[in-house]
Amino acid sequence: MTAGEDRIRAWRPDGGWEKHFCGDCGSALFSRDPDDHDLVGVRMGGFDNDPGVRPEHRQFTDSAVVWEPIPDDGLERHPGARSR
Repeated sequence: MTAGEDRIRAWRPDGGWEKHFCGDCGSALFSRDPDDHDLVGVRMGGFDNDPGVRPEHRQFTDSAVVWEPIPDDGLERHPGARSR
């Protein structure tokens, strides 16, 4: 975060990752493991520039929509959440 941290809101579902979003517009920013706050999933729309990282795997492939095929990019696939 570079600014506006005081405007971030969070939703903490039972048994799920915390969802952090903009309290003004509702845009999803990141999610965080409730048991390990160092493990964070950042929404790519939150970056202004190329962050210099690339996907390492694809998860929840069993619930992917049929009208947007998963690319054949060689990334490891997981039908549900990737286990650590």
